[in-house]
Amino acid sequence: MACSGGAAAAATATARVPCVMLNTGHAMPVLGFGTGSARTPADLAATIEHAVRVGYRHFDTAEIYGTERAVGEAVAEAVRGGAIASRGDLFVTSKLSIADAHPGRVVPALRESLARLGLDYLDLFLVHWPVAIAKKDPAAGLSVDDLVPFDMEGVWRGMEECHRLGLARSIGVSNFSAAKMSRLLALAVVPPAVNQVEMNVGWRQEKVREVCGKNGVVVAAFSPLGALGTNWGSDAVMESGVMQDIAARNGKTVAQVALRWLYEQGVCMVARSFNVDRMKHNMEIFDWELTDGDKDMIAAIPQRRACRGEYFVSPDGPYNSLHDLWDGEI
Repeated sequence: MACSGGAAAAATATARVPCVMLNTGHAMPVLGFGTGSARTPADLAATIEHAVRVGYRHFDTAEIYGTERAVGEAVAEAVRGGAIASRGDLFVTSKLSIADAHPGRVVPALRESLARLGLDYLDLFLVHWPVAIAKKDPAAGLSVDDLVPFDMEGVWRGMEECHRLGLARSIGVSNFSAAKMSRLLALAVVPPAVNQVEMNVGWRQEKVREVCGKNGVVVAAFSPLGALGTNWGSDAVMESGVMQDIAARNGKTVAQVALRWLYEQGVCMVARSFNVDRMKHNMEIFDWELTDGDKDMIAAIPQRRACRGEYFVSPDGPYNSLHDLWDGEI
């Protein structure tokens, strides 16, 4: 994969988006194109293929999003149409469903994802949540009665088997607190390469970043713009007066300032926009810098976790409170 250099990048080449080198020796573009949305375009595959032509090389999907087939179709068409030379020019991430977060289901679930994608391997396979349910179809509605204990070690052994079989070049997790990361690192034979978590100027994830940084795990930010408009999203980014002031003074959009701040923190990010102009604007963050004054203003933005996972909490379930789910990191 071709990647350009720059802050937080550890690979060299000529692509517009820099890459970071994962602990598996594989390069991951620092800016990914997200596909998880309740409002996807009618022709999502064509939208994703356009993103390839714009310059995106990292695509993030998951079984629960229902977008794996569209991503796979876009990858195939991008190769056929000459937008890329081969599938190897792209970095594709997908995630293990909470319904498949059981030791015996991990490898079969990845094979099912690959079948939907039409791919032989994933570049990155993540445990979507440290949560397990007893039913197969989480999209059919989640009841607290479905929640069962999450077998971290058993599930991770399945993830390691995916890596050993070559079905996933790198493996990692999502929505893991700093405390859960520490527990996982203590038992892992193949350490996680990535922890994808909610992170933006309104939720900086200092504890997670500290643990991951000390152990060579890359932090990737989902909802880097706050996911405003979703049922759990936050206006802390896009409607922040501080961010609007910084954007105006720099001649940038609020989204560009938010993404640039993440890049300067040394983390990767998955941004979602199906708007052609915003797709391009979100990539235009690598040739300028925030001032020290800008960063001081951002540091004063109040902090609040938006994606709290209340639906995984039950007095009779594995997590009795949000404090239990996030190990106090709320």
